[in-house]
Amino acid sequence: MMSNIEVPVIETVNLQKYFKTKKGMLHAVDNINLKIMKGETLGVVGESGCGKSTLGSTTIRLHEPTGGDILFKGESTLKLKGAAFKKMRTKMAMIFQDPYSSLNPRMTVIDQIADPMRVNHMFRTKRERYERAAKLMDTVGLAQRVAGSYPHELDGGRRQRIGVARALALEPEFIVCDEPVSALDVSIQAQILNLLMDLQDELGLAYMFITHDMSVVRHISNNIMVAYLGQCVEFASRDQIFKNPSHPYTRALLKAIPEPTLEARYKEPEILKGEIGNAIDPKPGCRFAGRCPHCTEECTKGDIPAFEIEPGHKVSCMLYKDKPVAEAKNEAQ
Repeated sequence: MMSNIEVPVIETVNLQKYFKTKKGMLHAVDNINLKIMKGETLGVVGESGCGKSTLGSTTIRLHEPTGGDILFKGESTLKLKGAAFKKMRTKMAMIFQDPYSSLNPRMTVIDQIADPMRVNHMFRTKRERYERAAKLMDTVGLAQRVAGSYPHELDGGRRQRIGVARALALEPEFIVCDEPVSALDVSIQAQILNLLMDLQDELGLAYMFITHDMSVVRHISNNIMVAYLGQCVEFASRDQIFKNPSHPYTRALLKAIPEPTLEARYKEPEILKGEIGNAIDPKPGCRFAGRCPHCTEECTKGDIPAFEIEPGHKVSCMLYKDKPVAEAKNEAQ
């Protein structure tokens, strides 16, 4: 009997990525479990240095993981070697944060877009590659007149459209968007976000959208993962995160969003106090403990499990161990 259960496009199982430093092992990504379905976007948010970009690059194996597993449509990518891995890898792509540094300054726009096809022998002739690249230019809203231009001749929005076209060149199913709009003006940000969402609707793409901008992640995401020093502290749907933020760190992130109201000018900003933890050989317990006003001795004894406080909403916080959810949320406020 055939199963009707949909398989995630990408799934990580206890994914780890550590870097060796002079002071010890840096736990950039520590035991991350996530699933992204076809046509969905997972937003990954957190402060700079929390491991968001490393998570994205490790998921598509630009970095080799230290531990755990990565599944693409149910198949472990870590077991694939040689031609099999190269074929699978064409189904994943990445859009980088800085559109200028991610492009080759000595290549024209059309060559930038056609290059992944050349490397992967996607077409037999240069003409076929250029025809495909020209269609991609139309898809992402690049005028054909800039086909012979170089990156330094274009503005940031057009450069990032080249990055999107390059990511689509090999017809991927999963794309890591590593802060793709943070270096752009606000009006251009909206254009790129709308482009990504239109492409997702048209092609059924799965996105991991990495950002530190909560308003952006609210606009584009289906689910949101809040990361802190390499770990996931809260995972929920977009609506659950913004209606019922439960981890003290998530609440702090949301309270840091400026309010465009006259009343907001009289509010005192809430500033997290205490020391930021260290991701190099971290001590057992919650890594947010040094900044959390609700920290107890129990928070520093061992790893904090993820408590499911409502369907699909998981929080790694000892406030939710034995107390009713409503009471724990009141304490977290």
